[in-house]
Amino acid sequence: MHVPAEVAARAVEVARTVGADGCVAVGGGSAIGLGKAVALRTGLPQLVLPTTYAGSEMTPILGETNEGRKTTRRLPEVRPGVVVYDVDLTLSLPPAISAVSGLNALAHAVEALYARDRDPLTSLLAAEAVSALGSALPAIMRGPEDTRARARALYGAWLAGLCLGTVGMALHHKICHVLGGAFDLPHAETHAVVLPHVVAYNAPAAVQATAAISRALHGPDAATALRDFEDRLGAPRALRDLGMPESGIDVAADLIAGQAYGNPRPVDADAARRILARAWAGEPPSSSTEPQGDRDA
Repeated sequence: MHVPAEVAARAVEVARTVGADGCVAVGGGSAIGLGKAVALRTGLPQLVLPTTYAGSEMTPILGETNEGRKTTRRLPEVRPGVVVYDVDLTLSLPPAISAVSGLNALAHAVEALYARDRDPLTSLLAAEAVSALGSALPAIMRGPEDTRARARALYGAWLAGLCLGTVGMALHHKICHVLGGAFDLPHAETHAVVLPHVVAYNAPAAVQATAAISRALHGPDAATALRDFEDRLGAPRALRDLGMPESGIDVAADLIAGQAYGNPRPVDADAARRILARAWAGEPPSSSTEPQGDRDA
């Protein structure tokens, strides 16, 4: 997970040793990310066959981890040239993994709705992605071999990936990257735990965006709708259940506050610490400080 630098270096060495003329990635975000790292360093063309709902195949984003720090870069040259979506390749993905993978995709769409550089088209794509995943994932949990549901989940993941590759992400993705790099937490499960808490925090400064989320998921408010939706899927609730130590809350909060990124509501170390503490304990999401930021988001 998270494309460790040493793994990427070994893969590049293999590609050069065998004289590869292309790079084929079959799998989820980890496999696709490794393929991007190889392509960046070798110039090889990429063919990608996604088997999960990560959406990485549609983005020019490369995330890599080195010495406990995960960094992401936007590089046009790492966007795969060919992507093949084959529903049959997803049928054996276990329902529990399908759920958290789909929630990973959902997070891309959610943050696109309140991105600083959003535009009307991206907002439409993001809302459609939330709706598609909102209907597909429960159906997959009921019937993992439901090809219609699987196809709709791929459609939602494709849309969400387009959004991720088009606009900048915000606090949620920053938190997940920090936690993944510092504590080696599982990527999709971390997204599932963190997302309702960040949406609750951003809600006062992202009224239109969170209204779109609550409409798509049929909930009273966006954070509650997300939490209830995740509970229906059996997704994890607490970072402590994913292996994060409680002592890591302060470490992660400082890392999050020390990096600049666009978010509809300002974030300092104290705010990050409150969000992480609730997510660590599995408490209900809450907006705990005075509303700030752009209320037209």
